[in-house]
Amino acid sequence: MEKIKLFCVSLGCDKNLVDTEKMLGLLNSEGYAFTDDEGEADAILINTCCFIGDAKEESVNTILEMARLKEEGRCRALVVAGCLAQRYKEEILEEIPEVDGILGTTSCDEIVNVLNGILGREKAAPVSCFHDLAEPPTGGENRVVTTGGYYAHLKIAEGCDKRCTYCIIPYLRGSFRSVPMEQLVQEAGQLAEQGVKELILVAQETTLYGKDLYGGKTLPKLLHELAKVPGIQWIRLQYCYPEEITDELIEAIRTEEKVCHYLDIPIQHASDRILRRMGRRTNQAQLREMIAKLRREIPDIALRTTLISGFPGETQEDHEELMTFVDEMEFERLGVFAYSAEEDTPAYSFPDQVPQEVKEERRDEIMQLQQEIAFEKSEDMVGRVLTVLIEGKVVDEPAYVGRTYMDAPGVDGLIFVNADVELMSGDFVRVRVTGSAEYDLIGEIYDESAQ
Repeated sequence: MEKIKLFCVSLGCDKNLVDTEKMLGLLNSEGYAFTDDEGEADAILINTCCFIGDAKEESVNTILEMARLKEEGRCRALVVAGCLAQRYKEEILEEIPEVDGILGTTSCDEIVNVLNGILGREKAAPVSCFHDLAEPPTGGENRVVTTGGYYAHLKIAEGCDKRCTYCIIPYLRGSFRSVPMEQLVQEAGQLAEQGVKELILVAQETTLYGKDLYGGKTLPKLLHELAKVPGIQWIRLQYCYPEEITDELIEAIRTEEKVCHYLDIPIQHASDRILRRMGRRTNQAQLREMIAKLRREIPDIALRTTLISGFPGETQEDHEELMTFVDEMEFERLGVFAYSAEEDTPAYSFPDQVPQEVKEERRDEIMQLQQEIAFEKSEDMVGRVLTVLIEGKVVDEPAYVGRTYMDAPGVDGLIFVNADVELMSGDFVRVRVTGSAEYDLIGEIYDESAQ
């Protein structure tokens, strides 16, 4: 019997991607085949995002595009999962009748039952599956890794308790729930057996890991346990809220050989007034103190952050204060979002909403400043010798592309390595930086024996 072919689209963040990979793993175990040609698909799965307005629009447009394909082609089942499904279940089912099934954010493990049910019947009412948002999260055993094989995200917790005034996530994914440590270590082992060499730890807030299960923050212990997994060579931390970073965590990053000296600390703003309106738990003085401490304890650390421009009530003075902070802190990596007003969040109804064009102008000003900082930092790397994870070959040139410890995949820069030796994707090599090109570096293989 011919296998059912599935086409999958995963939108949004890397935490969503982990959910997608879990669903693909379940479907693979059930005998489904996968195709990258939507026209050949018997079934289509879309894992959606709706964190901000642009993400919502992309999700809706993707569903409409796949609905049209279903009407015109061979597809017999269209399933929508993830955050948009959780938030707009009734609207999706009412407005897009081509959708046959809909899964909430805690219902990924039902994908096989839902798809089998749809494909095994004549046209009937759409299948809906929504579990309680308080359901304990589990590890992703037998995931189908879609990131190319050499790195994978490890989602260590679900949900969030912070309830920042702009954020919809707690309403879509529930309160903070950690994945048990033994499940994460087992999952890391399975990923390593598949060839994964870099683990990227993600959650809505990684620094609180274990507080609900073990009575305290146990991210440092998790790092030590994951570092014991054979085959794993890099462990990268993302989404560490600054107020939760402990001395113990800093020490684990500093001393655990496999943990990259890289930290993603989303701070969102630097004006105390705006930070309070956002519901954040830090002020500018505390942020400065933490950044100074991280750089003092781990001198070669690469710090990434994200900011929001044009939050309700943000004045030109607040914006200039943020610009000064960015200029003085000199983050290695930085991204900015123009504020997106999301219904059902407190900030949606705040007075003094900032016009869209002002939000975007302020975002662009910050990014222009950060560009100057980033380009200078790239130039300052010339002469350094770094370990590089090779990710591919440059077409028709004796050169390869890779990443250093300072670069998370998909969001940070790359390094182009000139080499007259054959390298394989997934190799770790020592590289001397010889130049820079904007956000990226250029280097050559470093021959330690010749030194």
